[in-house]
Formats: sequence, C-alpha cells, structure tokens
Amino acid sequence: MSPTRPALAAERRTALGKANAGLRRDGRLPAVVYGHGFESAAVSLDAHEFDLLRRHVGPNALIDLSIDGAKAKPVLVHGVQRHKVNRRLLHVDLFAVRMSEELTVDVPVHGTGESEAVAKHGGTLLNASGSVKVRARPDHLPQVIEVDLAALVDFDAAIHARDLPIPDGVTLLTDPDEIVFKVSPPRVQEVEAAAPAAVEVAPEGEAAAESTES
Repeated sequence: MSPTRPALAAERRTALGKANAGLRRDGRLPAVVYGHGFESAAVSLDAHEFDLLRRHVGPNALIDLSIDGAKAKPVLVHGVQRHKVNRRLLHVDLFAVRMSEELTVDVPVHGTGESEAVAKHGGTLLNASGSVKVRARPDHLPQVIEVDLAALVDFDAAIHARDLPIPDGVTLLTDPDEIVFKVSPPRVQEVEAAAPAAVEVAPEGEAAAESTES
C-alpha cells in the first residue's frame, strides 16, 4: 500500500442482479474487480465513501483497494454506472493493475492563461478535443494536462496535440496534428436596411381630373 494513494475497503458480495437493490438501500455500492492475472470478484463498497473519494481524485488516480481486510491492491476506476434520472451511483467497475505494465487511457486537457484572440479580438475559444490518449505505467498516468492558451494570438493560431506538455514517462498516442484548442472569429451579422415602402404617385393630369370629377 502506498501512503500517497487513497484507500478503499470492499466486501465480497453474493447478491447479484436484482438482489443488488437491497445493497443499495443499505448504503452499499455493487462493484466488480477484474484485471490481468486477477480473478474477477463481485464486491460492494460504502457508497458515501466512494462518492467522496471520486470528488477528490482524478479519473486516472490509483486507489489501494482492500477486499475483506486482505492486502491492498492498486486499482483504477474503469467505469461508473449512474441512474439516468437522479444520477445516483448504481455500479462500479474497478480494474486491478500491474505496476510494471503500461496502460492506455484518455487524459483531460485544460487550458490555462488568456488568449489574445479571445480577450482583444472577441473570438470564441473552441476546445476541439477535450482529451488526448496516452500510454504510461500506472504510477505515471497524468490526471490532467494543462496548456497555456497565450499561444492563441489570432484566428489562424491553434494548439495541436504535439504542442501539449507531455510529462516524462508518458507517450502521446493521439495524432500529433490533431487540433486541441483554437479560436473562432466573432460572427458578424449583416442587417440590411429595410427598403422604404413604394408610394404610387398619380400623374398630374389624372390627379387634376379626379379633383374636377369630385
């Protein structure tokens, strides 16, 4: 167990399928643990404890999972199922990792700083790719990749995947030419002036004749 990693306790469960509803009513969250060289296990977690943990760690954070008090094993949260309406947690997939084996994951990309094309020229920042795919050992997986938006000085500039500060020990798998950030110019709406209503003017002779007849 690493002192720097969050810990999570699990209990083996026999409840499966519809029987998991009873676990959820008791505040337990059904989960499955699996991985290379690891026998899949149906377990349950404290739902509140897991929810708090997820609020404080990144998507690629290693977690030390102990099942029934046994020696902890590092896992990654591989999938979370929520209720479509109330967003309540329903089920979790936990992937048991080997620290010596590289993994392929998606890492969120966040922009920092200010773009001149946005601040001075009224452009709109476009996050064309919210994440990039990387490969690294479990203890080198980045939680987020931050990039300075100051390079976006005009509407022709763009930040590509190759421009991202990829940490040591991490291999970028996304196409290096893929655009991550760019700025679109403001939309100019051309409003045509309404043409004045046509006024029909009768010739002078006709107007005079009408005046005489009346």
